[in-house]
Amino acid sequence: MPNPSHAPAIAHSQPEARPTADDSRSQHSQQQTRRLPQVEQLLQQPFLATYIHALSRPLVTQAVRETLSELRQSEDFRQHGVAPEQIEALIAKRCRQQLRQRQTRVINTTGTLVHTNLGRSPLCSDLWDEVRDLNIGYNNLELDLATGKRGGRKGLIAPLLRCLTQAEDSLVVNNNAASLFLLLQEVAKGREVIVSRGEQIQIGGGFRIPDILALSGAKLVEVGTTNITTARDYLDAITDQTALVLMVHRSNFAIRGFTESPDIGEVARALPEHVVLAVDQGSGLTSEEFAPDETSVRQYIKAGADLVCYSGDKLLGGPQSGIISGRSDLIKRLEKHPMMRTFRPSRIVYSLLERLLIHKLNKSLVGEGIAQRTLSNPAAMQARASQLMAALPGCFVPIPAQLVVGGGTLPDEFYPAPALECTDPRPAQQLLDALRELPVPVIATVRQQKVLLNMATLLPTEMDLLIAQLNELLLPASINATEES
Repeated sequence: MPNPSHAPAIAHSQPEARPTADDSRSQHSQQQTRRLPQVEQLLQQPFLATYIHALSRPLVTQAVRETLSELRQSEDFRQHGVAPEQIEALIAKRCRQQLRQRQTRVINTTGTLVHTNLGRSPLCSDLWDEVRDLNIGYNNLELDLATGKRGGRKGLIAPLLRCLTQAEDSLVVNNNAASLFLLLQEVAKGREVIVSRGEQIQIGGGFRIPDILALSGAKLVEVGTTNITTARDYLDAITDQTALVLMVHRSNFAIRGFTESPDIGEVARALPEHVVLAVDQGSGLTSEEFAPDETSVRQYIKAGADLVCYSGDKLLGGPQSGIISGRSDLIKRLEKHPMMRTFRPSRIVYSLLERLLIHKLNKSLVGEGIAQRTLSNPAAMQARASQLMAALPGCFVPIPAQLVVGGGTLPDEFYPAPALECTDPRPAQQLLDALRELPVPVIATVRQQKVLLNMATLLPTEMDLLIAQLNELLLPASINATEES
């Protein structure tokens, strides 16, 4: 007797219909959408080749795994599955997000020349080419070629800076914050440092003068008021425990009105022998001519400062670095401090800075920082504005604007500069975002709900690239008017 459990539930009077080829493909597709591919299968797909090259295989692998993990936990995936092209799109989106975090070239049209967020001073390409071979091979970074024995790292930097600033000696560290910390650690740890209340500044990233003093082990002694500090204020605060009088450049703000600051020469002449006079000059102004009201490193040294700290990547125009110039006995003490090894820069920095100083002393264009190059040639800015308007007719309206040096240098100085206002009808923030999404991102600003491209910070070598990119992005005013009508 046949087993009833194997009998068909419904008797069919006609032959059972067989599935068609289309039905089989549909069932197979549905099964596939609920089965995620293996990680290695996805890594072999052509769409990931570019991302692997740009990000590395491990980072792309991580992106693939994270995407698949999120899909497995998705209720929508459990219910409906996901098509292969959707998986690829999700992985590509994650890779693109990571790609935006990579260091990449950008076009600066903000009007801020020394822009900290954009790498501060762009280096002259000729300067970079000069040190290329020195850095892709071995060099004499710490080798005395005369004796064949271990030598110092400074090379020609100290004598070059002596010519430029009249300081007896100099040393280089990796940034100006390190300069100040090293100075305080060596000269003033456990002792008093006198600082004007009007100079207890905070710069970007939460760097505060009182905090750096506390970290170095020095004891802050405040003198004067926010707007007025006199030489007598400094002198009256000196005790046997005083190690240092520190004067600090107001790098990102200005005080106007009823103000008074002491003559540094007067303070220097009156200080007891055991008190060191140090200046955090910051900006790195040396021989530049566009800021007559700014005190240069040389002027501070001439006035009697024992040590002056300043940045190498601001007005000086070099790589990121901090420099301390001043008395040779104090510089030698700083060089022997255990923290010096922590703060010392790489051979790339030393080589670039050395070549820059040589060119600067020779009054070569290669030795000029971006601020000096730009401000000495205002006609070039206007020429760039005219060229861009001619190349993209109807896309811009010329307007007067200003440029700032930026980077914590000249907080109260503004210079005229031409800017172009985009006529594109999209909301300003949307257009600003679109500019940053370009293959070479364009960083612009917004004024009165209009996107501005400031021509002061557009480098001459970037014009053709900018025109090509904007040609694909911007809608000219003539098209806008046609669409509106």
